Amino acid sequence: QMEDPIQLKEEGNKYFQASDYEKAVQSYTQAIKLNKDKVLQAVLYRNRAACFLKKEEYAKAASDASRAIDINSSDIKALYRRSQALEKLGKLDQAFKDAQKCATIEPRNKNFQETLRRLGANIQEKVKAGGALRIQFSTDSRVQKMFEILLDENSEKEKREKAANNLIVLGREEAGAERIFQNNGVSLLLQLIETKNAELILAAVRTLSGMCTGHKARATAILHYLGIDNICMWMSVDDEEISLAVCSLLQAITDCLLGQGREEQHGKEEAMVLDTKKDLRMITMRLLDMLVSKKVSGQGRDRALNLLNKNIPRKDLKDHDNSRTIFVIDNGLKKILKVVGQIPEMPDCLPLTENTQMTASVLLNKLYDDLRCDPERDNYRVICEEYIKSKIDPQDMDRTLHAIQMVSGVLQGPFDLGNKLLGMKGVMEMMVALCGSEREIDQLVAVEALIHASTKLSRATFIISNGVTLLKEIYKKTKNEKIKIRALVGLCKLGSAGGTDYALRQFAEGSTEKLAKQCRKWLCNTSIDTRTRKWAVEGMAYLTFDADVKDDFVEDEPALQAMFELAKTSDKTILYSVASALVNCTNSYDTKELVPELVQLAKFSKQHVPEEHPKDKKDFVVKRVKRLLKAGVVSALACMVKADSAILTDQSKELIARVFLALCEDPKDRGTIVAQGGGKALIPLAVEGTEVGKIKASHALAKIAAVSNPDMAFPGERVYEVVRPLVSLLNTERDGLQNYEALLSLTNFAGRSDKLRMKILKEKALPDIENYMFENHDQLRQAATECMCNLVVSKEVQERFVADGNDRLKLVVLLCGEDDEKVQVAAAGALAMLTAAQKRLCSKMTEVTTQWLEILQRLCLHDNMEVQHRGLVITFNLISADKELAKKLVETELLEILTYIGKQEDDPKKQHIIDAARDCLTRCMDYGLIKPLSQV
Repeated sequence: QMEDPIQLKEEGNKYFQASDYEKAVQSYTQAIKLNKDKVLQAVLYRNRAACFLKKEEYAKAASDASRAIDINSSDIKALYRRSQALEKLGKLDQAFKDAQKCATIEPRNKNFQETLRRLGANIQEKVKAGGALRIQFSTDSRVQKMFEILLDENSEKEKREKAANNLIVLGREEAGAERIFQNNGVSLLLQLIETKNAELILAAVRTLSGMCTGHKARATAILHYLGIDNICMWMSVDDEEISLAVCSLLQAITDCLLGQGREEQHGKEEAMVLDTKKDLRMITMRLLDMLVSKKVSGQGRDRALNLLNKNIPRKDLKDHDNSRTIFVIDNGLKKILKVVGQIPEMPDCLPLTENTQMTASVLLNKLYDDLRCDPERDNYRVICEEYIKSKIDPQDMDRTLHAIQMVSGVLQGPFDLGNKLLGMKGVMEMMVALCGSEREIDQLVAVEALIHASTKLSRATFIISNGVTLLKEIYKKTKNEKIKIRALVGLCKLGSAGGTDYALRQFAEGSTEKLAKQCRKWLCNTSIDTRTRKWAVEGMAYLTFDADVKDDFVEDEPALQAMFELAKTSDKTILYSVASALVNCTNSYDTKELVPELVQLAKFSKQHVPEEHPKDKKDFVVKRVKRLLKAGVVSALACMVKADSAILTDQSKELIARVFLALCEDPKDRGTIVAQGGGKALIPLAVEGTEVGKIKASHALAKIAAVSNPDMAFPGERVYEVVRPLVSLLNTERDGLQNYEALLSLTNFAGRSDKLRMKILKEKALPDIENYMFENHDQLRQAATECMCNLVVSKEVQERFVADGNDRLKLVVLLCGEDDEKVQVAAAGALAMLTAAQKRLCSKMTEVTTQWLEILQRLCLHDNMEVQHRGLVITFNLISADKELAKKLVETELLEILTYIGKQEDDPKKQHIIDAARDCLTRCMDYGLIKPLSQV
């Protein structure tokens, strides 16, 4: 007989392969008795379990598999063999659990997935046959009760809603999600989705989203169990709420596959799920297929585009791996181009929403920006050129229209690429030719393309010379409102791009007000589709350069509300146009200050000197700002700030910041701005965007923070996010007003809590504040000193004053001797707190300057009671700190000053001053330096 367990195992394997299961069992049993190695022991038990399965001795098979699992809980072969044995023994619930564990460890194993489906179906049949949930699950009865209520069509509505909500909450908790997952929950949730009841579908999908969040293995298993085709089919429905919920589910799965979301460890099972690239590519391919499928609703197409926008381009350009972008360009760029090339007015158009094509243009732009080198960009361009060329056919005008529409869509995305596509032979000429077509659809597409093309000056010059006359004719002759409005905006845009408004002035015969009035009518006409009304917004963005137009516009309440409503749509052009119009209405654009001498010189030489329009003067601007605030502009701006970064460009952010700054000008309006969400909206604008935009937003924050209660204006942790933008204004490159208001706001913050003071110090604001304390400008020096007065409460700041080798204390002492009363109040307050908190500073004060005693005496005799009281507090601190120092003070005229004040009769108005002087005298008596009058 062999005594080597390994040899016995090999012998057993040979018997098993020869189907001699009895002898195989004998070999494995003998090896088990002789073996002492745990790893080998697990292998032997699971091999013997396989033999028992073949012999149909299922109880023994389950027992041996369990022994192997006890040694290694992730032994996938042992788990599967136990599942098979338990299924034969009728223990379907336990068999299902083991199969689920197998599917979790190897999500792409089709055999495991098929076993799960079969067991799930068998369990449900057994449930139905029994009429109730009588299967002996080793599970939480609450979970089963929820499913029982949800799957029972006769359950009360209120109970079903409660069960659905409870299930969603449970799915968001790790323990609850695992309970649902391990107990046939995915199968039951799939049944809820298949009921076609909207409420049950939403409950099931939201529960699945919670279960997938932050757990890669579970998310992968759910993905394969449900199937990506099913998930995309559910997302394709024409129900916004369901489509959005399924999109969130797919995003949760994608986050896990990308390694994002919650960072949690889930043991060996989690560690075994490593390669996710295949799943990610499968999801990407299905999303790209959705873009061109007629079975997909407009909502579903938007969701697919949003998922691609969010997950394909790199989040950080420092990451060199842009393989996902390259994959999409190679496999889906033409599909995205097909979406932007759709013409809603044509019968063969795919189902779209008002945002679909703009979202597709945004995706094109993101993909192009994510490319790392010229060869990659050239490949992108070549694919676009070849696809567009394939659509241009002089014999088939409809195909050609789609090609022009594609160019128009690219111009709204990666503009540099769009400009190159305009250079393709015949494209510009085709646009102009289509403007002259008799077909309205040709005019519509061509005019829109011309507008997007005219943004570049070189192209605008071509269009001005070839298309202006056509646009004017189209505007006058067409009865189609969609075409008319585009023609008007085209004329506005051409005038702007060409550096002259002659086309517009000639056309309108000098009356832009007439055109603006027409634009406002279109804006308010809700019977016109949003895609067309957005052109009215763009028209107003150009026309509000005229002072009369902007004044009329802010008085037109319905037009303002219509514009604010449109600002809530996810459209890059609308956001930019709304922001531009508001900048014009608030006069928050940059203006060059005219030098009087140069003006006189220009007049003398008979040159034209532009004069300020009466309605651009301050009084009119203030009136317009008040009108906008009353109309709810802050809420509209706050909504715009929440838009996706691909839609809310840095240029739009800057414009919004300019508007906010103009709205914050009057301190009386700042409370309204905070109440409508302006404070919260300004924080991201101050952190991201153009440099000018960040400065404007920071300045607006400073204006709000200077006069508001920080806890009300920026509740919770948000207040700490405001500190950095405020500190950024403490810069010599910023103007004096920005410096001053930043100091005021930091003073306000420093007076609130020690945590806020620490945040100010962490942002390294202290050196800048100290620099402004040296400023010649009285208000800046005062504001900086007041800020320091509040900061010295912090022990860290006190330690900096105590440290050797700095003149901080000397500066504060000297500022106490300033003639400016407000500076004296702040400096004396700071010195009073410092000397009270740090005794070492009391003696140091007498060493930093020879003027200390004279300054202290002046403080104690000051006419301003606030200054006088602070001087007496400083004196008390010095006397209390050290007897020798007290003796030194008593020997000066300061004793006479204290005696004079202390002898005064009680007076409620200045009792605090009299008491402070008496406290000083009492402390001197305690030292024995002076005696009470009765003992003299």
